Amino acid sequence: MIAYKTLEMTARFENILCGSKSRLGFEYYTVPNIKMNQKQQNQNNKTGNQSTSAAVNPPNPPVPSVSISFNFYQQMLANNANIIIPFSKPLRRGANDRPIKFRCFLQNTMLDVLKSRGWIEVTDPNDEWDFYWVDVGSMKELFDQGYFEEHMRINHFRNHYEMTRKDLMVKNLKRYKRQFERDQNKAEAAKWDFFPTTFVLPSEYHMFVEEFKRKPGTIWIMKPAGRAQGKGIFLFTDLKDITDWKKGENKNNEKLNDPNREPPEVYVVQRYLHNPYLIGGKKFDMRIYVLVTSFNPLKAYLYREGFARLSGTRFSLDSIGDTYVHITNNAIQKQAPNYDPDKGAKWSMQNLRQYLIAKHGLEEVESMFRLMDDIFIKSLQSVQKTIINDKHCFELYGYDILLDSDLKPWLIEINASPALTASSQDDYELKFRLLDDTLTIIDMENRLTGKEKRVGGFDLIWNDGPVMIEDCSTDQSRLNSFLGCYNDREDQLKKLYRQILLNRKTQKVEQN
Repeated sequence: MIAYKTLEMTARFENILCGSKSRLGFEYYTVPNIKMNQKQQNQNNKTGNQSTSAAVNPPNPPVPSVSISFNFYQQMLANNANIIIPFSKPLRRGANDRPIKFRCFLQNTMLDVLKSRGWIEVTDPNDEWDFYWVDVGSMKELFDQGYFEEHMRINHFRNHYEMTRKDLMVKNLKRYKRQFERDQNKAEAAKWDFFPTTFVLPSEYHMFVEEFKRKPGTIWIMKPAGRAQGKGIFLFTDLKDITDWKKGENKNNEKLNDPNREPPEVYVVQRYLHNPYLIGGKKFDMRIYVLVTSFNPLKAYLYREGFARLSGTRFSLDSIGDTYVHITNNAIQKQAPNYDPDKGAKWSMQNLRQYLIAKHGLEEVESMFRLMDDIFIKSLQSVQKTIINDKHCFELYGYDILLDSDLKPWLIEINASPALTASSQDDYELKFRLLDDTLTIIDMENRLTGKEKRVGGFDLIWNDGPVMIEDCSTDQSRLNSFLGCYNDREDQLKKLYRQILLNRKTQKVEQN
């Protein structure tokens, strides 16, 4: 496939939209095909990650094919063979009128998306860059090097861990909830009842023991605060299990007066949700994506797509030692002896929404999704004054939400580095759309006005206050949230770019 790149972006494209058929100077380049490359496919095949489409899924509605931004222009102009297809020149404001340069520590979908936009990868540490997709382990060194130049953007806030470390997330949520309890605002405090009873160990060990003895027989789940992919998690009902763990921690740190000793590993212990919502007798959780471009003022977008991760084993409280029953993380599930990715390992958020509506009705499911919106907003508010805001930073969070049998959503954890390596072609296409739309919002090319309520599959839900829209079915306003709804991102971006360029043309005419 060949597309043509205009030498002058705005003026040329405005002429096209206004019907001009003048000859344009151009140069050509090849549009990359959006599929997993052979290296990625081979890696996934080795780990057993193949197609995850489920035979038990509800029928899929028609979904537009995945494409990158210049396909919108192709569709827009397809009816006029005399017009050359433009590609927006990849310039960054204040970057000396040169192509955007990026660094990326990942070798997966993220790298493909960056290259598909015509950006140039730099690998030399001394080379200048505009955009850096950095891992959380290297970001401290990056921040400590000094200030960022105006044109630079990175994908983490400096102290993102205030929301993404399990212990700190709970600390901030509890602190915010206590503010309403102190003000005797019981109604508002009750709205913060979306995370399980949780204690941080070892600092809150004695408080946990009191709660444990107060409610004997309760199942608890233990999680390392700083680990991911389900590592180190176990369930227990006997206090002896936790005391054995505590003795082990003390044994590993016997030299309490030694200043060089390693501190004990921090864990969180939570009351286990014993009544999860089941699909086909199996437990599942949901992975949902929220993009934050600023904490002061708070500005957050919710992505329409996501997915549910199903356990491969039927749920039972009689087998609390079986991690394959109780932990739905894909890194754990694919280690199960009976793991088969073709048997419904993942459902799209759209399929899940349709399934729930068919079983419970639209009103009850809409109420559930509104509660999820509250979780996203309140969790961000809990750290709004704690996160160090920086205009050079943004963050794509992966929320893990669990649904109980009463359709009540519970926040399990928030990830600063949600997995971007694809487990199937469908997964690759979803993550490609997600990341491409993320970069469109970050707007390195300086296309947007900053006032858009929707960009691709992202809907703006908070902009220093709730972003509301009119609900035509109830004649009332509601939050601008469409999680699990149809993602017609191609048509939306095409209309968005058309309107932006027409507005620019109008402004130029008025100025002249």
